Amino acid sequence: MKKVISFGEALIDFVPTENGFPLSQVEKFKRAPGGAPANVAVAVAKLGGNSYFAGKVGDDSFGYFLASVFKEHGVHTDYLIFSMEAKTGLAFVSLKDDGERDFLFYRNPSADLLFSAEEVKHSWFEEGGIFHFGSNTLTSPVCKEATIKGVQLAKKAGLLISFDPNIRLSLWHAAEEARNGICSLLSAVDILKVSEEECQFLMETKDEREAANRLLGKGVSLVIVTKGREGATYYTKEISGEIPIPCVEVVDTTGAGDAFVGGLLYQLSLSDINKRNIDVLLGDRDRLEFMIRFSNICGGITVTGRGAIPSLPTIEEVYKLLTN
Repeated sequence: MKKVISFGEALIDFVPTENGFPLSQVEKFKRAPGGAPANVAVAVAKLGGNSYFAGKVGDDSFGYFLASVFKEHGVHTDYLIFSMEAKTGLAFVSLKDDGERDFLFYRNPSADLLFSAEEVKHSWFEEGGIFHFGSNTLTSPVCKEATIKGVQLAKKAGLLISFDPNIRLSLWHAAEEARNGICSLLSAVDILKVSEEECQFLMETKDEREAANRLLGKGVSLVIVTKGREGATYYTKEISGEIPIPCVEVVDTTGAGDAFVGGLLYQLSLSDINKRNIDVLLGDRDRLEFMIRFSNICGGITVTGRGAIPSLPTIEEVYKLLTN
């Protein structure tokens, strides 16, 4: 089983106890561990994978709470750093009746933004495996350098590189800065997971196939576009297809995309696929579609509960739906 490193932010989501209210009208929140890469790390671990989280939290109650959550779910915390300079990041979330979200972030700066390039170690990558990252660590100069170094070391060491931009434009100074910053790293990426909206934003077109072809042209090997209730579509230079998602009652969509990524990385960690032979997977429709169907089910289960990490599935829950 290959090692999976999830790099980036871990923070606290405060999610409402009831849907249907804007943030200004929410009266009660429930604390939930979050941050997209943190969610992915737990998703991999809950499925039974060899999961590591690399990031920085505050040397405070919330930071130690996040560390305890990682350990509880089997995520290795060897690469988790505690900062005395800043507090753990917070995000307040409101939920519409359909489970869609609105965010308000408190990170000026939060500890995750202070993860530095000097703290990214060569030794992390010596065992090979998979490196996963997002774009929120590109929004601040210090952690941007750390992210770029992580990508470069992973590429040099021959790790599969997975990228889920998980774009939050409110964290960037301008939309064009976000687009340019994200696209600048695509040449190093093997697997790119984007939402429909992110796909359109990055390639500035509503034609999904055209956008996917442009992304493949930038060096990405596999593009997966997640579409909520409509499942996911995938594109390689050889094949493409659509994979449905199970019909479930949506409570909170927080973490659905992270659960999808976690499911995919877990499947890849079990396989013989690596950076050097990824072409074997890219042309194997049955194998690739099984992995994406598995990942869709991970996302579908997650939306049935409140908060991301508490709702991520176990392998038993996934296979129960997969075999129905």
